[in-house]
Amino acid sequence: MHVTNRKIYVNMADINSYDDPALDHRPDDGLAEDDIDLVELLFFAYRDFISDPDAILARYGFGRAHHRVLHFVYRNPGLTVADLLNILNITKQSLARVLKQLIDSGFIEQKPGPNDRRQRLLYTTECGRGLANQLLKPQCRRIHDAFRQLEPEARDTISKFLFEMIDETEQPNVMRLTGKEQTD
Repeated sequence: MHVTNRKIYVNMADINSYDDPALDHRPDDGLAEDDIDLVELLFFAYRDFISDPDAILARYGFGRAHHRVLHFVYRNPGLTVADLLNILNITKQSLARVLKQLIDSGFIEQKPGPNDRRQRLLYTTECGRGLANQLLKPQCRRIHDAFRQLEPEARDTISKFLFEMIDETEQPNVMRLTGKEQTD
């Protein structure tokens, strides 16, 4: 049984109940309630994890796309535009808009490749590195505070869990990008 506040008939109560199997989300639809709980926790964790950087970015008129671009350029100096497109999995047009704003604002600079002048290599400026660190600090603090509540070996388990959430075909790219080897 589901509840709605939509009026079905004139002069009926504002809250009506009706049966609609399509809206039934109980575990008998093949989804494990424990998995659904984790999905919801990931939504809430992400909401709070990104809230502090969102507030900082808003001061510059930037959004989450700017944050992702700045983060990966900061962590990978000399990153090519092509590699950044692959990392972010967005269109050239979307990246071009965000990248232009970050370049025009003095947070990122482009340099030609040493062997191919057409290649554009991306670097954060001193100002960009400062902003990237400012965005990372509250996120690292949140992670640190969460790990303080757990056993020391939890970090390896959680890292493995997050890595396994990544599409299998992308895992080698993530390992290369992060410079980390995942253990079985």
